[in-house]
Amino acid sequence: MPNMLVMRPADAVEAAECWETALAHTSGPVSLVFARQSPPLVRHQHCADNLSQRGGYVLHEASTGPRQLTLLATGSEVALAVAAREQLQAQGIATAVVSLPCWELFNAQEASYRQSVLGTGPRVGIEAAVRQGWDAYLGIDGSFIGMTGFGASGPADALYKRFNITPEAVVAAARRLLPPQD
Repeated sequence: MPNMLVMRPADAVEAAECWETALAHTSGPVSLVFARQSPPLVRHQHCADNLSQRGGYVLHEASTGPRQLTLLATGSEVALAVAAREQLQAQGIATAVVSLPCWELFNAQEASYRQSVLGTGPRVGIEAAVRQGWDAYLGIDGSFIGMTGFGASGPADALYKRFNITPEAVVAAARRLLPPQD
């Protein structure tokens, strides 16, 4: 649909930011897509800026050295990316997490901003949906953790396990993208 924004916030903080952005969007419709479950907070530090208004941002930068890997996610799957990052960082793999609450807004940003957010190394996308659209962010060598067909009904935790959308699957995919460690 022309000029439509689709926003999928990761937590209550992003929900408030997306709501503010939606109210300011006067050139078309907005869809706010929320998870059925109550996702945990992924943003724990106050920031006066509306980080979601640019469509995507670095939620957590690599903290064990220069970024080796970037995990990208949207909506409730951002929490899975954060959990996978913790495991990767513990293994000495400098990992960033990028939240992409609105692809349309992110795509409208200048190329230098998008590149600074996405980084230059390997990327893994995570969403409880199909891969369609993700390759624009993952690149030719990126990996995707998500659906390959129709979903199912049930509690989110059970469905994540059934479809292998887990932090462990993200860590395994990430490790396959990186050169072997000594």
